[in-house]
Order: sequence, then structure tokens, then C-alpha cells
Amino acid sequence: MELRKLGKSEVMVTPMAFGAWAIGGWMWGGAEENAAIRAIKAAFDAGITTIDTAPVYGFGKSEELVGRTMTGVPRDQYQILTKFGMNWETEQGEYFFDSVDNDGKPFRMFKWASKEKVMQECETSLRLLKTDYIDLYQIHWPDATTPVSETFEAVQRLIEQGKVRAAGVCNYNTALVAEALDTIQLASNQVPYSMVNRGIEKDVIPQALEKGLSIIPYSPLQRGLLTGKIKPGHKFNEGDTREGNLFYTDENIRRTLSLLEEIKPIADDHGVTLAQLAINWTLNRPGVACVLVGARDEHQVADNAKALAFTLSTEELNTITEAADRFSLAPVNQG
Repeated sequence: MELRKLGKSEVMVTPMAFGAWAIGGWMWGGAEENAAIRAIKAAFDAGITTIDTAPVYGFGKSEELVGRTMTGVPRDQYQILTKFGMNWETEQGEYFFDSVDNDGKPFRMFKWASKEKVMQECETSLRLLKTDYIDLYQIHWPDATTPVSETFEAVQRLIEQGKVRAAGVCNYNTALVAEALDTIQLASNQVPYSMVNRGIEKDVIPQALEKGLSIIPYSPLQRGLLTGKIKPGHKFNEGDTREGNLFYTDENIRRTLSLLEEIKPIADDHGVTLAQLAINWTLNRPGVACVLVGARDEHQVADNAKALAFTLSTEELNTITEAADRFSLAPVNQG
């Protein structure tokens, strides 16, 4: 499979990364370990050698499963993208939200990326991942309580120690990216991006292209919406954060289905699903290095991998983009 360079770094990644949030179980109704291990192996066997994880995905469980699964595979044959800056153990940092862990125990989540915390988290991640280095180390969310320079001086130190190959950010706006660039050369910005959520095209992508960063989109299917399987009147399970979200009002579901109906002939011509078409379009957008797509078992991995098995012509890509250009969200009160 082709590899793409992350920004100005030496890190090369596959166009699709295995998103390892779901296998951690937290906020996904638990996860079956053997299925998760099979999913990681299936992704690697399919040529998807880039794995994106984080300490908070199952409070170490996701990283531990990745490390256990990849033991024995030569380290230069796969790429680990992990994160730092989330704190659920002490009430330090910027308050984020209240939640419950995999066992139903309540806790408070904070965003905290002090120098000491960054250094400590790296050691824990290296241990869980059973590796000597992390290919891309990303701050998970901005932390307003720690100077950006302090955070990335710590990451720069980890790079100098050989424990990290490149630095990245997640969910950073252009002002924060510019501030971070005063301290370190960033390789990437991981942000939400999909056919119906294209706000980053206004400023985040242009900045990335100008400064030599890659974009790593997450939620390319808008959390299932672009599969076409969610219909008006859909009942989400209790606790599902999509309930009441702007994208999932009946009116916006209808608008999304109309967009999907418009581009369905292209999917049919290639013998692929709407989800596979949406992923393929996303990985062909300007500035995009690799798209994060999650999976909980090998069957989902196989479906995802098919998104890389066909080529859209320039005309087809333009047709999809033009259809997406005509899409707009209705305000909540019209739902």
C-alpha cells in the first residue's frame, strides 16, 4: 500500500489508519478483547499499518491491546500514533466533562498537558504499547491551563531523547497551531472532517498547506450518518451522544440522505458502499495524509479496507464535491 509523508517529518503513514478508540470499550458499550485483537491483526494484514490510539481510550486498554497484538511484528513495519493531555486521575488541568468509566464508576475528565504530565504519559504509553518509540505524539485537546510553549518544549525533549519521532496536535484551531509552531515543527493536525462537516476548509486546511502540516481527519462518516443507514425517526440508545446533535435531527438526516442519493450512482458504478465512497473521497481531499476509521472486529476492517481498493476519477471526485457543496445543515429548530 502506498505510504504518505506526515507533514515535513520522516514519518510515513498509510492513507487509512486503524482508529483504536472503540476497542478500548469506553463510551462504546465495552469491547471484546479477542475481537479487538483480531481487528488489529486484520487491519495489518490488509496493509493498514498505521494505528491511532490514545491513553483515554479505555484508560490504557486500547494502548495495551495494540501493544499486545503487535508484539513480534518488526517495529519498522507499523506506525503508532498516540496522544497525551487527558487527565482522569486527579482534578488538575482544565475541566472537560463528567463521565463514567467501563465499570460504571463516575469520574471527572480534565485536559492537562504540563511538562511533567507529558513526560510521564509518554513513559506509560511506551510501556503499554511495548515499544521504544512513538511515531506521532499528539496533544488530544487544547489545555488552557498550560502554556502551549511548555507543552511542546516537553514534546521536543522527547524527540531529542528518541522516544518520539514527530509532534502533532488534535482539535487545534489556527491560532493555537501558530502558537505551537513557535516552539516545535508540527507534523499534523487531527480534526473532525466529513462530506457534511467541512468547516476546516475555511482556515485549518489552508494553514496546514501553507505551513507544511498534514491533516488527519476523524469521523469521516459523521459517526455513521454517511453510511445511509440512519433514517428520520431513528431512536438512539440511552447515553448515545448523537441524540439531539445538530447532524441527527430528522431534517438533517433527510438532507444527508438526499446528498447520498445524488452520489449513489458513483458508488454503484464501483460496486462499493456509500461509506466506502465517503472514505475514499475524504482521503483524496487537499492536505489529507490519512483518514481515521474505527473498527471493533475483522469484518468491519474488511469493509473499511475496500475503501482503498478503487480509484475515483477527477470527474467523479468533482461530482461528489459539487453535491457536497450544495448540502447545508438546517438549524435545530427546523428538525
